[in-house]
Amino acid sequence: MSDALHKGPRRVAIMADETGWHTSRLRKAFRARGVDARCIDLADCRIDTQWAPHGLILPGFGRTLPDAVFVRGIAGGSFEQVTLRLGILHALRECGVPVYNDARAIERSVDKSMTSFLLHRHGIPTPHAWAGESVACAQRMLMREAAAGRQLVLKPLFGSQGKGLKRLGASTARTNPGTLKPLPPLRAYQNVAYLQRYIPGNDRIGFDWRVLVIGTRAIAAMRRVGGRGWIHNVAQGARCEPLLLDASDPLHAALIDHSIRACAALGLDYAGVDLIPDPEHAHCPLVLEVNGVAAWRGLQSVTPTDIAAALVDDLIDRKAGWCDAPSVSSLDALRRSGHAGR
Repeated sequence: MSDALHKGPRRVAIMADETGWHTSRLRKAFRARGVDARCIDLADCRIDTQWAPHGLILPGFGRTLPDAVFVRGIAGGSFEQVTLRLGILHALRECGVPVYNDARAIERSVDKSMTSFLLHRHGIPTPHAWAGESVACAQRMLMREAAAGRQLVLKPLFGSQGKGLKRLGASTARTNPGTLKPLPPLRAYQNVAYLQRYIPGNDRIGFDWRVLVIGTRAIAAMRRVGGRGWIHNVAQGARCEPLLLDASDPLHAALIDHSIRACAALGLDYAGVDLIPDPEHAHCPLVLEVNGVAAWRGLQSVTPTDIAAALVDDLIDRKAGWCDAPSVSSLDALRRSGHAGR
């Protein structure tokens, strides 16, 4: 339906497995744009090919579909459960509903091996990575890197918040191969070895960067300082420090460029991009990970930018292209004239 023929307020489904600070901020930002937003758990949605006219059942929407979907969270579960939940998002896109971020982009960013592949393919600086199911191949890779005096980080293929990371290899392995510990059992990693080259010095530097990209702009950034050794996730005890990006600064320009390109390479509408210093190139940081369902509470605590409002504006103005949703400035003008907010 065209904007000109649209009747009533726009309706957005916020897909979230739990409600709280993030969903509250998003709903407030949608209300400011005259949009009705309601939270839905993807686990409660169904495909029903007898459900006319589209075959999708979303709680609270009857036989209609939302005008857009904002993906805030997808609950974990069995492979089949997660596949079905992503299938709902795929189906919504097939029905012409703008999905922010859509299922394909989320699949790319959740899978660390695909993230590494796409970053490398698009020429975005990132640590070398290897992924496979062969324990023997992974062990040979570990031995080869250790012999060159390098270490590797074993990560869960699907993981977040710095959980399950193990640093492997030893600097002494070059002269004494017997000191190299074998690859840990991969049962805890679902029998997949995702190995990323460890960048030395990060434990001494004691921080990394998080840049939030929305659309085609890096709108906010911070340094995550401290944490658990070389892991600087907020969930691991790191503290957030503000970082005002200045495009005239070579390092900041690189942070902006790499983050925007990483987001585009994965097809994401918005993302939290994690970067670390490269000890060999002072003004060329490395993209470590890209988070397609990024939380921003820590970042919001150190930036004046209203992140929820920026996300909502980008969905409405760029992704959905709704001409009839009043902008914040329009609402302010109406309030000053006494015709709104009563």
